[in-house]
Amino acid sequence: MAEETTAVAATRPLNILIVDDSATMRTMIRRVVDLTELPLGTVYEATNGLEALHILETCMGYELLTEIARREAWKDILRIVISTDGSRLRQEEVRELNVNLYIRKPFRPEVVRNVLSRIASTHHR
Repeated sequence: MAEETTAVAATRPLNILIVDDSATMRTMIRRVVDLTELPLGTVYEATNGLEALHILETCMGYELLTEIARREAWKDILRIVISTDGSRLRQEEVRELNVNLYIRKPFRPEVVRNVLSRIASTHHR
């Protein structure tokens, strides 16, 4: 059973975040990662923890939604996705992760205001 899990995991592209203040070290780590022959998705680089957090917040949204959906303690967290990807496939993916609302970019500010007002009035009665 463990071999099956490993085989499946190995075929899924891996997104990697390299954090180091030295450009030389990041380049070396990147080369090592490239040599692993693992299926790579995106390799992100950050020079410090703050940059790493920014990358996680802006680039790892799907993984975050997956983790929220997985945890019973977080089931009541409302999830709104604002994205340029308006494809049916993307919307179906996030719907499976219990996303409450999907807003396509570009959008008017009043759309977000109205959505948040509606959510607040529904959940604070």
